[in-house]
Amino acid sequence: MKTLYIECNMGAAGDMLMAALLELLPDPDEFISKLNNIGLPGVRVEKELSVKCGITGTHVSVYVGDSEEESHDISPGHVHERSHHEHVHETGQDGHVHQEHTHNHNVHGHTHQEHSHANLEEIQRLLRSLPIPGKVKEDAMAIYSLIGEAEAKVHGKPVEDIHFHEVGTMDAVADVVGVCMLINTLDPRKIIVSPVHTGSGQVKCMHGILPVPAPATAHILRGVPAYGGEIQGELCTPTGAAIIRHFADEFGSRPVMVVDRIGYGMGKKDFPVANCVRVFIGEINQQNAGIVEIDCNLDDITGEQLGFALETLLEKGALDVYIIPIQMKKNRPGYKLVCLCRPDDEDRMVQLILQHTTTLGVRCSDRRRHTMERHIETIETEYGDVRIKKASGFGVEKNKLEYDDLARIARENGLSIADIKEEQGYGNQRTI
Repeated sequence: MKTLYIECNMGAAGDMLMAALLELLPDPDEFISKLNNIGLPGVRVEKELSVKCGITGTHVSVYVGDSEEESHDISPGHVHERSHHEHVHETGQDGHVHQEHTHNHNVHGHTHQEHSHANLEEIQRLLRSLPIPGKVKEDAMAIYSLIGEAEAKVHGKPVEDIHFHEVGTMDAVADVVGVCMLINTLDPRKIIVSPVHTGSGQVKCMHGILPVPAPATAHILRGVPAYGGEIQGELCTPTGAAIIRHFADEFGSRPVMVVDRIGYGMGKKDFPVANCVRVFIGEINQQNAGIVEIDCNLDDITGEQLGFALETLLEKGALDVYIIPIQMKKNRPGYKLVCLCRPDDEDRMVQLILQHTTTLGVRCSDRRRHTMERHIETIETEYGDVRIKKASGFGVEKNKLEYDDLARIARENGLSIADIKEEQGYGNQRTI
């Protein structure tokens, strides 16, 4: 199974994630050129080599107009008095920042009209207008929705009243869109993320001095394994947290995998440890996985009860449920109910079987299963779209047209399922 592993030992920020994923492509320059020509107003993305603790990786810079945003560190315990014309930053460790922009003032040699605050609807309108795949738009809008919901919760306002600061600027939009485009290009079947290092201490933002992780980041990371560590500063930004939260299928240590490529996305700042996000892409073998088999014998249950029990177990996450006719004691005909489930679901399945059947006990045993990697694609036919299940593994490939689609076409056109399979070239293929 093609798997992407994201190592967040030094947190997560949008530009660092984009830089790391760029290194997984055969031609990063081609991607940068594509990103620079999708129509983000005033945005130019550049990449360069960067070395941290002797490790070479990629650093991405996003320019809006002629300037790149800079961050300003805060010494512990020191509050800096700012002038009216100064930009106030929530300082992220990567150099990507949370900003309160002073409007209509020429700072760093340019006017920051590009950085005016935007609400969620305005950002979504921009994303919908871009010439990018629909899936990329959906992912980017979902990420901004996570950030908007977090900001609304933290500030006690409806999400439509939230105006983004860091995440509303064009440089952050470029980060989010760039990462979503890269994930779409790499197309991993599974994304696993390490526990997230958030950093510790305090961070300066437009509202004052806040704890790390910043409240919005902390809200987004609810349910995600994360830790503070000894490094003083913000290692995980709200943008990085939302990207990770949206794309991660699971969190944990790096699995056994055959690695194809490794990418290093570098931040700007220097620490005693390498300031980078590291990514791995390769294959993991989940074809040999442990499952639990739960079974019981039933001779005093109605057909209605048994049918309902099977439906309920499947709805609640059982991998498979089936019954076998058996002969029980006193010559009674009965059924053996068998439920297959993941180890983590064993207790829940046992409870459901005891609740919905007449048995007084169940038997549980560990099993190993070998499975092929499976996914669903859609093909166009003269009768409309038809889904096809594709499976591969152990040197074998199989395909199967989805029964529900075949049945619909057969009913609508007076054909047999065999006729439709033959027309689509699947009549003699090995199926699943």
